[in-house]
Amino acid sequence: MLVVTVTKGYRHQSIAVAERVIEELGQRNGWLVDFARTDEELRAKTTKRGLESYDAVIFANTSGVLPLADREAFLQWIRAGHAFIGIHAASDTFRQGTFPAYIEMLGGEFDAHDAPMSVTLRVEDRSHPATRHLGTQLTVFDEIYRICNFDRSKVHVLLALDIDPVSKVPGYFPLAWNRLYGKGRVFYTALGHHAEVIEADWFRQHLQGGIRWALGQERGASAPQWRGASALIECRGMRAQ
Repeated sequence: MLVVTVTKGYRHQSIAVAERVIEELGQRNGWLVDFARTDEELRAKTTKRGLESYDAVIFANTSGVLPLADREAFLQWIRAGHAFIGIHAASDTFRQGTFPAYIEMLGGEFDAHDAPMSVTLRVEDRSHPATRHLGTQLTVFDEIYRICNFDRSKVHVLLALDIDPVSKVPGYFPLAWNRLYGKGRVFYTALGHHAEVIEADWFRQHLQGGIRWALGQERGASAPQWRGASALIECRGMRAQ
């Protein structure tokens, strides 16, 4: 798998920890892990031919407009049956109309966050490999994103919050989900700002389960739980960086 840690916006101090944790998960699961840490490496490894070397791409706290070699080839590679995994600021990547097809593939876009806080998340799927170790709920202290350009009728939600993390108004706010994209599989978790979160055993299991599902190594539901009409959360603008 290719782990991308290039940033063009905010750069998380926890990126080095994320790289190490993914390498350790790779050793445990028999995954060969490669990295794209510079613009040059990213361009070389995301050409149509370069992507043929990988089964999965992980955006680990990437941000901004990344210099992918071929945007359409990248999305077609996922649609053809490969895996995409996004961690935290992967939804702060290609925002605000810079690559709408990426946001559609991911399933949501970072809108805003407040100061880091302790929240209790509801586990929406207790049998999925990314969440089955968590029980009915998860209490975590992290930077909690409000996600927009999100339609719960198009994704399978794994973790959700009952209150807006910025305005504190009650509602439905997703924090992790998975979905099918063509023949490909997409897993995203908005958690993972702090190094302490990434290093925690529960998060390692969360990430490992998401990756294993995305690679087709473990079964898990992907159908949207929401059966009603489109339920789009619109963007309201970033409040904090």
